[in-house]
Amino acid sequence: MIQNDNVDVFRTLTWSAGAGCHGGCGQKLYVKEGKLVMVEGDENNPWNQGRACPRVLALKQYVYHPDRITTPLKRVGSRGEGKFEPISWEEAFDTCESKMREIREKHGAESVIFAQGTGRDVGGPISFLAYNYGSPNWCQLGLSGQSCYTPRLGAMKASTGEFAVLDASQFSEKRYEDPEWRPPKTIIVWGQNPPPTCPDGFFGHWVVDCMQRGSRIISIDPRNTWMSTRAKYHLQLRPGTDGALALGMLNIIIREELYDKEFVEKWTYGFDKLSERVKEYPVEKVSRITWVPEQTIVDAARLYATSKPSAIQWGVPIDMCPQGTSVAQAISHLWTVTGNIDIPGGNVIARPAFGVTTYPYTTEELVGLYGQDLVDRLNEKRIGCDTYPMVKGFRGWAQPDMAIDQINSGKPYPVTGAWIQTANILGGQAARARFHYEALKKLDFVAVVDLFHNPTTMALADIVLPAATFAEKDSFRSWWAPMGVIHKKIQVGECKSDWEINFEMARRLSDKKLKWNNPKELFDERLSVAGTTFDEMSKNGPWKMPEDGPFKPYRRHERGLLRRDGKPGFETETGKVELYCKAYEGWGLDPLPYYHEPPQSPVSTPELFEKYPLIMITGARSSMFFHSEHRMIPWLREKNPDPYVEVHPRTAEKFGVYDGEWIYLENDMGRVKRKVRISLRVHPEMVHTLHSWWMPEEKGREPDLFGVWDYQINQLVPGPQHSDSGFGGGQYKTTLVKISRIDRREVDNG
Repeated sequence: MIQNDNVDVFRTLTWSAGAGCHGGCGQKLYVKEGKLVMVEGDENNPWNQGRACPRVLALKQYVYHPDRITTPLKRVGSRGEGKFEPISWEEAFDTCESKMREIREKHGAESVIFAQGTGRDVGGPISFLAYNYGSPNWCQLGLSGQSCYTPRLGAMKASTGEFAVLDASQFSEKRYEDPEWRPPKTIIVWGQNPPPTCPDGFFGHWVVDCMQRGSRIISIDPRNTWMSTRAKYHLQLRPGTDGALALGMLNIIIREELYDKEFVEKWTYGFDKLSERVKEYPVEKVSRITWVPEQTIVDAARLYATSKPSAIQWGVPIDMCPQGTSVAQAISHLWTVTGNIDIPGGNVIARPAFGVTTYPYTTEELVGLYGQDLVDRLNEKRIGCDTYPMVKGFRGWAQPDMAIDQINSGKPYPVTGAWIQTANILGGQAARARFHYEALKKLDFVAVVDLFHNPTTMALADIVLPAATFAEKDSFRSWWAPMGVIHKKIQVGECKSDWEINFEMARRLSDKKLKWNNPKELFDERLSVAGTTFDEMSKNGPWKMPEDGPFKPYRRHERGLLRRDGKPGFETETGKVELYCKAYEGWGLDPLPYYHEPPQSPVSTPELFEKYPLIMITGARSSMFFHSEHRMIPWLREKNPDPYVEVHPRTAEKFGVYDGEWIYLENDMGRVKRKVRISLRVHPEMVHTLHSWWMPEEKGREPDLFGVWDYQINQLVPGPQHSDSGFGGGQYKTTLVKISRIDRREVDNG
């Protein structure tokens, strides 16, 4: 702590709420007399090195916003009326306990779904509560196919036994000055525009830092972005055809013998089978599928393969491809066959620092935290386990598409309650939003943990529990590196952290006494393997980098640091990276990557394309907002006041619309209002629009729900829909639409 003019300066980490995103950035909180007065980036933190996004810089407006919920609320009218009254925490906890016990006694614990969104450090606390309550049904309800990050994780885990990320020296305290690190000679940025974002476990500006040190860029993106305009090659592909492109690039690399022969022979399994599969994807065919010129594909593949070390940074569009887990498998094979795995400047194996787990990514981690017996019992009732072996074998999620169907059908058992945390399901997350709205209205009890009213709280909540921002909570973070802690420095109203809320509910609902008296004791137990405690981390860091060994790159497969038996190799059935995936084979999936055409496209549904001739891309990140958050924050909303749609000039001329005009985006599922922004950022046969729009300034009660039915783009996105594996395949990037003009009288009437 530094003192200056009665202002105390505290160093901490972000992990939402307030900043949004999955964070990790070091920030300095300026606090005077218990009040937050300013936030700045922490120049001593190796993660972000002093940088801060607009959302962090606007944190004071977020923390002290007059509409923020600062006391527990109980619904006193009918659902949707918008009538709530403040109650004490004791009454709120008592009500939640009583209702959830009643459901468990009548139907079983599995009849309550624990639904999370993204952001905040929620994975740890929500799974902790779900499993102590006895429910196996923890999921991202509404996110078709769990189409965010999980499909990529599943593909890497199955074929490599590990997860891998671009090496931007983030595992070293010295960062770019570390003599062992090498900047990637080439970076493929696939389906992402990193600079305005903070992707999962990754700080977007690191790619720019690598560019400043010589890295060349291959941008694979349907849109023209900051990154694509600075790329050596821009592969402007048709949305959803990423799998064909990856297979075509593998074809070129293998056919021209540009792969790393020594690595492939010693450390991979199934190369001969992969070689046969990619012959089905010659560059002429791939060009026709993707709309990318043949020579551009060839040149990009050659550049990536011949400029070692090279790396790939990828985004959520991969997960949302028709067969997301297969597409991710194909892309990961690119860094495998070129030997760009766990070497400086390649894609490095990413493990939580010191083995400290915040967020249980895999079945093995769940077993480590909760025991095999509990995991086995939960799998007997977890929605989707029996239908999708990968859902059962990889991660402790329930399958969200099947979960919403089960709410409607009541089979094989009823779902009658929901605990919703960090998830504005109706305002941001759910494909086919009205379908989810109608289903969730049937539930007997809904508790929502959030910071502001939104369409989900207004339409569904019986109890609303006020959560804390990162400045108001104690927590810990171990997502790759470094390991760190978040420590509380201010208090706003009666708000509590997600850990505090869920710990108390778990204490009340668990069938056995918890072995910790408070969350901090739980944190200390998790941190103990790193030889530290929460208080020590708060005082000395608040971060700590992994030491050389199993949790820090490089070349651990050669040193016997990846396998549990201590032998060289990878933690797979064969001990090698499986280009022919034995795990997929065991799950009844194709062991080799393949391409599948999007369900809606000019190829698969030509009649529909004739009616709706534009491919709609949604979900690109804005540095002003995080998903459905921040629409009420003045500084941020001023910079991005309206839900716009980017339209190419030729497309605007074809549909007769002008810049700044309000229009409808429309298909057979409905229509949604958007403001036209004429732009060369999009292809003439595509439009792009931001997701998760609702209007905090409009009426919250039904039927308005803050204007969600006028502006929520996911009303046009089909669902439930997912890949054959159960993971991936949400149509958030490939839905077909048309533009319709709005009658002037409608605009004048709002």
